[in-house]
Amino acid sequence: MITLKSPHEIEAMRRAGKITAAARAFAGEMVRPGVTTQEIDKAVYEFITKHGATPSFLHYNGYPASVCISVNDEIIHGIPGKRVLQEGDIVSVDVGAYIGGYHGDCAGTFPCGKISEEAQRLIDVTRQSFFEGLRYAREGYRVGDISHAIQAYVESNGFSIVREYVGHGIGTKMHEAPEVPNYGHPGRGPRLLRGMTLAVEPMVNAGTAAICQMPDGWTVKTADGKYAAHYENSILITSGDPELLTDPGDIQV
Repeated sequence: MITLKSPHEIEAMRRAGKITAAARAFAGEMVRPGVTTQEIDKAVYEFITKHGATPSFLHYNGYPASVCISVNDEIIHGIPGKRVLQEGDIVSVDVGAYIGGYHGDCAGTFPCGKISEEAQRLIDVTRQSFFEGLRYAREGYRVGDISHAIQAYVESNGFSIVREYVGHGIGTKMHEAPEVPNYGHPGRGPRLLRGMTLAVEPMVNAGTAAICQMPDGWTVKTADGKYAAHYENSILITSGDPELLTDPGDIQV
């Protein structure tokens, strides 16, 4: 069931979203050669808890860390560990924070030192595809309008959309109805209503859309070994322009 949030709930989600967005930015600043993914995870855990929140991902369905950190051909759900980041890597950071009974959820892909032009283009197209979809995140449109806009932009730039994983509603639970695919047909899916809160998250592969699930049960890689990027924000459907809930606002990173 899709829940429409009250003004009080929206305020609580803004609070969670600000901390989540600040944590994403904090993690992004840590992405540099020589840093381990485990070091980023530990620092983000401390950042989130320092702001009075709890990492949404820690122990979620058994996930062992506070942040999903996916490097190069890892699309999503990479588990932080002893891996040392190298010059030229691209690093996707997916983070959530829970406070006051509500979750925030956002992601971004960051360059590690100097990266190739094609890797930078993948990051840029993935990020922009979110904003292409956001143009249709308005009352009266349908989820499929967001989905189609993302897919059309990504594929027109020669990249592929992951099909097996999608965006979602968000609120008191990390994953709520409705699902928000990054592909599809305009005019289909649930109608967007003010008070809906969604996590829209394009996952984009440089090569084919095919994926490969790793034996750890979490990490998802591209089947062809080419790079992938991820970009996500939690948003609110309003009577006018959509609102980015995962905006760090005045929180210092």
